[in-house]
Amino acid sequence: MSASNQFGFSRHKRKIAPFEIPDHPGPDAGYEALEAWSRQKAANHNQHVIGYGKLAEDEWAVAGLPEPDLSAMRRYRIERIREQLRARDLAGIYLYDPLNIRYATDTTNMQLWTTHNPVRSCFIATEGPVILYDFHNCEHLSDHSEVVDEVHPGVAWFYFEAGGRTEEFAKKWAKITADLVHQYGGGNKRLAFDQIDSHGIPFLNQLGVEVIYGEDLMEEARKIKSVDELTCMRRAIVACEASMKVMEDNLKAGMTENDLWAILHAENIRRGGEWIETRLLASGPRTNPWFQESSARVIEDGDLVSFDTDLIGSYGFCVDISRSWLCGDGLPTNEQRHLYQMAVEQIEANTKILEPGMSFYDMTHKAKNLPDDYLPNRYGVLYHGVGLCDEYPSVRYPVDWEHHGYDGILEPGMIVCVESYVGRHGGHEGVKLEEQVLITDDGYEVMSSYPLDERLMG
Repeated sequence: MSASNQFGFSRHKRKIAPFEIPDHPGPDAGYEALEAWSRQKAANHNQHVIGYGKLAEDEWAVAGLPEPDLSAMRRYRIERIREQLRARDLAGIYLYDPLNIRYATDTTNMQLWTTHNPVRSCFIATEGPVILYDFHNCEHLSDHSEVVDEVHPGVAWFYFEAGGRTEEFAKKWAKITADLVHQYGGGNKRLAFDQIDSHGIPFLNQLGVEVIYGEDLMEEARKIKSVDELTCMRRAIVACEASMKVMEDNLKAGMTENDLWAILHAENIRRGGEWIETRLLASGPRTNPWFQESSARVIEDGDLVSFDTDLIGSYGFCVDISRSWLCGDGLPTNEQRHLYQMAVEQIEANTKILEPGMSFYDMTHKAKNLPDDYLPNRYGVLYHGVGLCDEYPSVRYPVDWEHHGYDGILEPGMIVCVESYVGRHGGHEGVKLEEQVLITDDGYEVMSSYPLDERLMG
């Protein structure tokens, strides 16, 4: 039983059957009967109920990957959040980040649009219900999730929604939120937020609610993955790597970078993926320095093509893998082989040192560095966490430790990406490689498995 259900707040659960259209209540049915029928019909056609389709399922079967227990995963996540709430003596947390809402409820709604239009939020009581505030007429989008106890229309006060009524709507939202804190907080009026429009804070304060920084709470909750989350991640990686294979098979001189990048987008969507966070694909001279975004440049025979998937795939999990390929059937130059082999050596060396209990400081200072003439073009991090997106921690190069570094400890169940970009300062081309690695009880497991380019390995 989920933590919220223990308190008796759980809403009535409708039958969720993929594609099924329930019996219509008839031409003379009243408003409420039609509303119930419509909601059940819509809930049965939710993408998360329908699933990921034959293409992805067949690939997962070949890979020997079982189905995750999504109900167990949802309960695990809510309890992870509540453990953090109890440890910090908080009445609850209020979420606006769509990825945090996905983590807490396993529900989605226009994820990119709601990232910059805060119309969707979630209140989680430490000892009480999980209440989702969704976009209008979207209640059916969470009927599959047993951890969501109530769904209500959201109150938004950003200018597009509120115009000149911003203060009025912000006060209304603050009253609703303060009432929840007073009802379920047991006298505790400390409420955490992952994100909040500063205009609403004074109205909460006036009603006795203390606003607490909560982004760290969610990052700490999300960092340790459950068995079912790992299954979801493995499935997402298999789907991503299958998409990369289609991409590589279609790479040829004369196509544009955008032509090639569009293949990854299309194949991700075909397998139920959601979006790609960046446009990091470049060819030839655009690979040095790094961070050129995919363009209309025509890829030429003999070019290096380097990219970073950065995609949000199946089950909402991020797959963050980088590869560099040689375009055409020819042999690489000595310089291309040298760059590639340097990147491979850095990735391999920096993976081998990983173990539970290792500090971020040691990760920084024991990692394989770059020669001086490559260091100015270094990637921003040596390692970073990953889950539903790039997550805590961010582990820098030694030269960046003083100004940007922070310490912490690797724990079993964390997933980190091991990064390498190798491009000589003032050089012609560069190589980007990256692997996704699980920290285990006694070491690590490389989760990504897409083959390296044998010609560039030399």
